[in-house]
Amino acid sequence: MTKILNYLWRFWLLLLAFFLTVTIGIPVFILSFNKKHYKYGYKLVRIWCFGMFYGMGFRYDLIKLSEQEKDKSIPYVFISNHTSIMDIMLTCIVFPDHPICFVGKKELVKIPIFGTIYKRICVMVDRTSAKSRADVYRRCAEKMEEGNSIAIFPEGGVPDDTSIILDDFKDGAFMLSSKHNSPIAVYTFIGLKEMFPFENSKGYPGRVKVYFNGIIEPTDSPKDLKAEAYEEIKKTLIRYSVERK
Repeated sequence: MTKILNYLWRFWLLLLAFFLTVTIGIPVFILSFNKKHYKYGYKLVRIWCFGMFYGMGFRYDLIKLSEQEKDKSIPYVFISNHTSIMDIMLTCIVFPDHPICFVGKKELVKIPIFGTIYKRICVMVDRTSAKSRADVYRRCAEKMEEGNSIAIFPEGGVPDDTSIILDDFKDGAFMLSSKHNSPIAVYTFIGLKEMFPFENSKGYPGRVKVYFNGIIEPTDSPKDLKAEAYEEIKKTLIRYSVERK
């Protein structure tokens, strides 16, 4: 019975996504053609994210582990651990003052309606192409010059082995921060791994814990930035995942 309810819940996700994408996505698509208007488009993107996140029965608590404050006037490289498709919605929800451009998989362009909008507002990368991966830095730099922050899940995807607490980080986010002197906003999401995994027969609505780890200032060493960010997120996952249980 539980599996049947989960499949129905996932079907509701598809209906919700279709409705929100058609009603909100079209204006976002139109606004995306004018770079100066994307900040208005981002407000609509956030409404879409709120609709998806809350419409699926999720809520969140934001816990600050750092007293640092984000500067509304500068773009950031946003990073967090990645365990669920809902991570994307949550990222936009907790980042209200900085229009976010995601670095995402090229394959998502194939999704009807959504894909058309997605390719207008995201930096797409073909992970099988070295040329595409290298060109990401240039395209992200252009987005940041337009005032957008960049969101990257440095694990590069969700590991198939669910016992992995935090997968190894890829270099992209840290290369971008170092090369373009952009601070890194570090967050840790706890709960979505169990509440909305990629396995359709599992999951449940509930409250997600969002931990703001703080801001890491850019340096000339992407390797050091990556090590610092990895340790911050893993330490938070180990400590607060245990407390949650």
